[in-house]
Amino acid sequence: MDELEIDVVAEVELDDPVLVEGLPGVGHVGTLAVEHLLEELEGESTLVRRLYSREFPPQVSVEDGVSELTCAEMYAIDVPEGRDLLLLTGDHQAQSNAGHYTLTDAFLDIAEEFGVSEVYALGGVPTGELIEEYAVVGAVSDESMLETLEDAGVEFREDEPAGGIVGVSGLLLGLGDRRGFEAACLMGETSGYLVDPKSARSVLEVLEAVLGFDLDYESLDERADEMEEVIGKIQEMEQQQAMDVPTDDDLRYIG
Repeated sequence: MDELEIDVVAEVELDDPVLVEGLPGVGHVGTLAVEHLLEELEGESTLVRRLYSREFPPQVSVEDGVSELTCAEMYAIDVPEGRDLLLLTGDHQAQSNAGHYTLTDAFLDIAEEFGVSEVYALGGVPTGELIEEYAVVGAVSDESMLETLEDAGVEFREDEPAGGIVGVSGLLLGLGDRRGFEAACLMGETSGYLVDPKSARSVLEVLEAVLGFDLDYESLDERADEMEEVIGKIQEMEQQQAMDVPTDDDLRYIG
């Protein structure tokens, strides 16, 4: 197998499409968001490309006993109301710095083939603690995009995210800008500890406002309720552990 192989699954015509990336990252925010888009717009989606690379982990996924080599996939979606979408999803990112560059260039090559001029990378920004109100933090390749995203509720904070944006999401902005794309990264706040459907919803609501489509969130909200139960159990365990910590009086009887 070559370093990178691209399978052309289908060819479709898209109207003024936008590339939306949702590969695994903090809280799986981007992955959840793109999965929900595919679920809600399933009737309008077409798998158009599969990308295989030696930069992905050496493994296969298995469903109902049938294996599939690890890959990234791109779906074209004809949005009835709003701009068409080219969605990028997958179970893994590259395992090396060079691999991130190679794959991102390939993603942008395909975006060019479909006439994409605008890119949105989706992800999470960790807070390190459980949160109630979910803000969306943004970064853009060109300041001309700031006003539209601010009107949609995106916050642009000085020196945040700390350390910048790594992986494909960051390179879509950096390499995309060098190739003439307008690119933005939308990062939902998340604790960083668990899969976070609520953060994914906050990011999708921004996309709805900017790109002009409507989604139903029932299934995503159900996943959020399941995670709330998990969080509740974790908090109960933490409280119990705090109660079980021995006091100074308890320690006097040891030894």
